[in-house]
Amino acid sequence: MKSKLIEMLESRKEEIIEIRRYLHENPELSFQEEKTAQYIADFYHGKDVEIQTNVGNGYGMVVTIKGEKPGKTIGLRADFDALPIFEETDVPFKSKNEGVMHACGHDGHTAYLLVLADCLIQLKSEVAGTIKIIHQHAEETPPGGAKSIMESGLLDDLDAIFGIHLFPFDSAGTIGYRSGYAMAGRTYFKLKIQGVGGHGSSPHSANDSIVAGAYFVTAVQTIISRRLNPFDVGVITIGSFDGKGTFNVIKDSVELEGDVRYMTVETQQLIEKEVRRIVKGIEEEFGVNCELTYTADYPPLYNDPEITLFVKSTLENTNDPDIKEIIEGPMLSGSEDFAYYLEKIPGCFFYIGCKPKGVEKAYFNHHPKFDIDEDALLVAAKSVAQVVCSYSE
Repeated sequence: MKSKLIEMLESRKEEIIEIRRYLHENPELSFQEEKTAQYIADFYHGKDVEIQTNVGNGYGMVVTIKGEKPGKTIGLRADFDALPIFEETDVPFKSKNEGVMHACGHDGHTAYLLVLADCLIQLKSEVAGTIKIIHQHAEETPPGGAKSIMESGLLDDLDAIFGIHLFPFDSAGTIGYRSGYAMAGRTYFKLKIQGVGGHGSSPHSANDSIVAGAYFVTAVQTIISRRLNPFDVGVITIGSFDGKGTFNVIKDSVELEGDVRYMTVETQQLIEKEVRRIVKGIEEEFGVNCELTYTADYPPLYNDPEITLFVKSTLENTNDPDIKEIIEGPMLSGSEDFAYYLEKIPGCFFYIGCKPKGVEKAYFNHHPKFDIDEDALLVAAKSVAQVVCSYSE
């Protein structure tokens, strides 16, 4: 079966590219992917599969392929939402939806998985076990789609789950893996500080919220430098400080928004505890009232060590000229809601190199000039096919 599947994928490389380009031209934002979801559903129309649509809190879809041989139940996931970015690439299939762009490779994820799924459907008589194809909405925008799809119960029977992400860290043919904690968790916070406004000449009769906010900006960085173990990873970013006013008026209130990243649940808990402690201290020291919104979006992504070793060994032994190098990648500070699947299901999320040919340094994901080497799409399809076939044996 494995050799047949690989041959089928190779023969459909141009189709994968064509699908990717269509999706790239027609991007839709998280929770608004109605036409994309319909395109995916239409692709499966008339095929011998079970299709469940509108899964979770949006346009998620689970397509179940039941093999005719006994075996395990495996999940394969690809996301299909885009980003609110004005595209600046110079390609003939540029986004037709102004201000929306597939700048993270989700068009490629969906394209490879559609064709791989279709090939598996055609080989159902040789497929061992059950394969659930998860087309996921809203990866980019919290609360995301993965958590709600998990809560649907449709994936409760999975023995393992696999996913990939296109990253231009290296050329097509290079595949990266990371065992254990591989991608950071993420928390959003907003702090409103309410003081007492007044005249700039009389600060003693007011209570300056800007001073309190400025102290908070400095103080939270001591969590990373003085509370976190130097061998742990954590980042606190203040992305917005809304204190616009008039030069001689003391602001009565300010709002700050920020982003927290961490590689373990323990670090997540420590940072939250310390942020809340600092906020209470600011209230006491400056005599202000604080309203803190602190929302953990995506957990850290944890790749099961045993399954990750299996993926690594499988790909190293493919003898496939398109799969050229398997490398251990670094921990990534970006976040991914695939982590919600891995909280409950053992699995592996690995990386597919897609750096465009002829460039020394590629534009990274989420950049308006982000682009890929489309040869990476076949690499993604073939690598996941190899994993599926080997895991089912």
